[in-house]
Amino acid sequence: MSDKANILIVDDLPEKLLVFKTVLEDLGQNLIMVRSGSEALREVLEREFAVILLDVNMPDIDGIETASLIRGHRKSSHTPIIFITAYADEMQTAQGYSLGAVDYILSPVMPDVLRSKVKVFVELFQAQQRIRLMAEERVARAQAEAARHAAEENTLRADFMALASRELGASLDLEEGMRRLLELAVPHFAPAATLLVDDESQGQWLCLSSPGDLRNFPYEELPRNLAASLQNVLSEGRALSSGAPLRIGERRLGALLIEAREGDLPTLDELTTRAAMAFDNARLYGSLQREIARSRAAEESLQEAARRKDEFLAMLSHELRNPLAPIRNALSVMRMSGVDESALSWARTVLDRQVEHLSRLVDDLLDVSRIAIGKITLQREPLEIGQIVTSAVESSQPLIDSREHILEVLLPDEPLRIEGDLTRLSQVVLNLLNNAAKFTPKGGHLRLTVEREGEMAAIRVHDTGIGISADLLPNVFDLFTQGDRSLDRTEGGLGIGLTMVHRLVKLHGGSVEVRSEGSGLGSEFVVRLPLLAVPAPARQPQPARSRPAGTRRVLVVDDNRDATETLELLLQLWGHEVQSALNGPEALALAVKFRPEIILLDIGLPGMSGYEVARQLRKLPGFRDVFIVAVTGYGQESDRLHSQKAGFGHHLVKPVQPEVLQELIASAPLVRNGC
Repeated sequence: MSDKANILIVDDLPEKLLVFKTVLEDLGQNLIMVRSGSEALREVLEREFAVILLDVNMPDIDGIETASLIRGHRKSSHTPIIFITAYADEMQTAQGYSLGAVDYILSPVMPDVLRSKVKVFVELFQAQQRIRLMAEERVARAQAEAARHAAEENTLRADFMALASRELGASLDLEEGMRRLLELAVPHFAPAATLLVDDESQGQWLCLSSPGDLRNFPYEELPRNLAASLQNVLSEGRALSSGAPLRIGERRLGALLIEAREGDLPTLDELTTRAAMAFDNARLYGSLQREIARSRAAEESLQEAARRKDEFLAMLSHELRNPLAPIRNALSVMRMSGVDESALSWARTVLDRQVEHLSRLVDDLLDVSRIAIGKITLQREPLEIGQIVTSAVESSQPLIDSREHILEVLLPDEPLRIEGDLTRLSQVVLNLLNNAAKFTPKGGHLRLTVEREGEMAAIRVHDTGIGISADLLPNVFDLFTQGDRSLDRTEGGLGIGLTMVHRLVKLHGGSVEVRSEGSGLGSEFVVRLPLLAVPAPARQPQPARSRPAGTRRVLVVDDNRDATETLELLLQLWGHEVQSALNGPEALALAVKFRPEIILLDIGLPGMSGYEVARQLRKLPGFRDVFIVAVTGYGQESDRLHSQKAGFGHHLVKPVQPEVLQELIASAPLVRNGC
């Protein structure tokens, strides 16, 4: 800025301009002299003046009008104007002062007075210029300081956000990420904060108020104050003084509830946005890990199931081969010539025992299959627990005695009544007793206890046997699960009894659990069954009706020639008149000629099934009351219903016990069928 001030002198007379120049040049300022109002206006637009000396009477634009135009420009609106006039009236003077004139000087001027007055305004202008310059310097310094502070703030913010990115991206664990965000926010923004993150996989809010205080709140159980604050922040969708949402686009993952300063809101908003991305990555990673774990667990479970199945099939093969060896040996003995009657009797006993063993194996397999697919029907009736225990103990006693065990049976004084299937529940207790006997070394102690537990009856079977290892204990009721079988290899069995126990008890609305301290420490099985609310007497078994035995005409129909011929021979040895057929059409033709009283009919015949044969037989004249018995390998409840609908009078499952068949034939209704 120049140290000299500008002074504008406006007068149309050159001689007066010369006088003003002579008087004022001693001030040492820039004197700009013009001769008209137009020139004055042009100068005012180009530069700034400390004071303007303006002649009132000029030919083009007079001084009053020129002053008015000068005052109309913002740049010169406050520039001091001194009017120079040869005469002045009150009206002109008032008009001049209204336009901002600071003084009126009458011409001719007094040099000292003019110089003094102009000097005052020059010094005032220069003082204002200095003040303005100082103000501009202060503003410049303030701006520079603000810029420096802003740069420092930006640097600190950038460093903080870089740290936040490193911390939040360092872990793919959601809970660890939450702790790191809280440590970044406190105390950087405020002395305390609460972080809420939506855990979609569990249907809950994860709440963290301090690094070691993670809490879980189901959606509907979030405390009211937190729910209100969360709703307020989420509804706004941006950082507030009360917190900031964790958002990715339109999605909201939660919120950081914190009392933040207004100036920190942009940083807080960016921090929570980055945290939301990190948390979303952590949730996706966690979901992926859980899915991988589930897949791996499912694969391991399938592999374990396959392994157990393979072991079971190997064991089943062994169990099925075991009776085949003595059967073959007994047959070889019977084929030999010159064998005495005692050897033949021994061979027959072996065959009978091993066939019975094979039948039990097949029955066990069928029972497990029926229970597993829900095809078993319970014959429920009011029962006393004592009936179940008595039946099971009687069946298991030979095995217990053969192993020289001591069996202790403890029954309550009061009768405990339940509703259930006597046969199936006896099978449950029998399986537990047989397992206890087989898995306990000789001379062991078995204890069977029955007691009331509230509204349940508890049946406990305890033994001093080999126990159950900790790794096997959780899976002991699973199908195909096998423990150490070394002790019961001589006893046979498929090892599926506990699966049947578990599922039969469950069908009765009860539960079963197992306890064992480990290998060699024995085990205890506890069966709990719901007691009857109102005691009811147990149903007494009805005596079977007996019919006089005699010679009967029997037609045997089976596509298995050996089965047909052996059954035909057996019936003939019992004194019956027997004919046989190997398929449905042959059976229908033979039935018309033979006129049987009883027909033993296989269901799984080739071509025409046994169901269709039975239906066709019922349509023949005289066959409405013939006793037709299904003799088949199909033994499910649905098979029995189908045979009943097809016209069968009874359903037997192969292999049929000879005494059962003999009793059935003896009790069959007598019919007259063309005899």
